[in-house]
Amino acid sequence: MRIIGGTHRGTALAAVGKGDAGAHLRPTTDRVRESLFNVLLGGRFGNPIADMNVLDLFAGTGALGLEALSRGAAHVTFVDSGRVAQKLIRENIAKLRRQSDTTLISSDASRLPQGDPCALVFLDPPYGQGLGAKALGAAKAAGWIAPDALIVWEESTAQIAPPGFTTLDQRRYGDTWVTFLKAIS
Repeated sequence: MRIIGGTHRGTALAAVGKGDAGAHLRPTTDRVRESLFNVLLGGRFGNPIADMNVLDLFAGTGALGLEALSRGAAHVTFVDSGRVAQKLIRENIAKLRRQSDTTLISSDASRLPQGDPCALVFLDPPYGQGLGAKALGAAKAAGWIAPDALIVWEESTAQIAPPGFTTLDQRRYGDTWVTFLKAIS
């Protein structure tokens, strides 16, 4: 697993080791990450990354948020409750020397503290557990989602926009569906 583009292009990221099998992490593959960033930067959404605050829910290894930093995001807040995930995120932030541009919140994504609005939100919950809509609702209620924010939701099935959001696009990459949503202001 590596950073696909931007200032940190080619940097290998720490991933789940053999001794971490109980962590239940499923990092976004390089191919899916490259495809979704091509969509994000392809012009349809303007440039939703440059100088933006980003929220990475169910951050896992932090690959999505770190890819956004590499491509010009101003700040990324990573949220994950797993100890292995938090260790990997810290390790990857340190590897890229981006401590000043990041915050790691050790929390369940459906019980977030109050936060600052983010224009781009990555949502990569455990597949098939119905956690995505709960996390989006919690993030919106806690002030993390800016008006008209772009949400990138990765799941095993195409997702229906929950109340307060509208679907912009859906793409399938193998067994992964990426749904692009917009927060309704």
